[in-house]
Amino acid sequence: MYKNMLFALCGCWWSVGGFAQSATIESILKQVEQNNRELKALSEYVESEALALKAGNNLPDPQFETFYLPLGRHAAGNYTEFQLSQSFEFPTVYRARSGLIAQQRTQLNWQYKVKRQGILAQAKDYCLNLVYLNKRLSVESLRVEQARQVFEQLQELYKKEQVGILELNKAKVAWLQEQFKVRQLKSERKSLLLLLAGLNGGHKISFSATEYDRPLRLAAKDSLWQQKLLKDPIMAQLKQQEVIARQRLRLARNKTLPNLMAGFNSQGVRGERFSGVYVGVSIPLWGNRNKVKAARTRVSFRESLATSAVTQAYASFGKEFNDYQFMLSGFREYEATLSGLNSDKLLLKAYQLGELSFLEYYMELQFYRQACDAMLKIQYHIYKSQNKLLKYQL
Repeated sequence: MYKNMLFALCGCWWSVGGFAQSATIESILKQVEQNNRELKALSEYVESEALALKAGNNLPDPQFETFYLPLGRHAAGNYTEFQLSQSFEFPTVYRARSGLIAQQRTQLNWQYKVKRQGILAQAKDYCLNLVYLNKRLSVESLRVEQARQVFEQLQELYKKEQVGILELNKAKVAWLQEQFKVRQLKSERKSLLLLLAGLNGGHKISFSATEYDRPLRLAAKDSLWQQKLLKDPIMAQLKQQEVIARQRLRLARNKTLPNLMAGFNSQGVRGERFSGVYVGVSIPLWGNRNKVKAARTRVSFRESLATSAVTQAYASFGKEFNDYQFMLSGFREYEATLSGLNSDKLLLKAYQLGELSFLEYYMELQFYRQACDAMLKIQYHIYKSQNKLLKYQL
């Protein structure tokens, strides 16, 4: 009569295999990317900042001036004058600033991608946690049903006075404990779905997958690192800051060239008028002093900072990869050991032969169940670590 109780133990081996429904998590991430309010706001901010940057390269407004001098003694009539002028920097300055603006716009786009990556990585963490909870719920629901059956069977034996009240109470407590685990898991699942809905702009998400979205095996560390350098927006931001610093240096050098001014002027009195064009040029003695040197120092600073950041990122990536491989190796051993055991039959046989009391039988069964739960948890943490390692792919 206790044999059904062991089926829950067998079920947990099967629940850790297979890698289906990868599109399910991907569809959730697409929804989050489309509906996340923070990303929408940031997208609008990036667009407004891009327009502001573009406006920074406009010509200054033209100036119109007029003079009318009726006061004083003059036989020839009142003196009048007007002029229209336009000042501008040296043409190469606008080209250099346009290049800087283009690089700054690229930097804004990378900032958006970094934020997008962070939000999608968090959403995927929630999905992985939900898969883990769904797997646990599947196992625990089966255990609840088996515990109920055992309790009802012991009730019948108690009525026939074949077992005592203590043994019946133990079976009831075991059933209640399994029910509490299910309620607790459902509560955690509900909370996670609320958090996921928050990332999805408040729209509810239905997610019942019980399998993870990809295999556990990863490419070699160096291969993953090279991909990260190429695709990760965080790494791209570091390189882009170097590019911007170099473009600022180019702009600073061009701004040492003189500013120019051109216009039209007309002046005179009644019967006499003089009109023509005029040009002006500034002498760049003081305005850009030390600016080129400061820009050159900024380039050196950005290069050193990027080199240091990449070195630290590689060390952190290496540690995460080694931790992942360690957990994966432990999980494989765990999986092979538990799946090769025949504990359910051995325990049942020992109980039927009277070698174990019901309490001893139940405690031994719990030991293997706890081992199964630990394996599921290790598997979840491995996938969570994998999500961190492959964050650059989002």
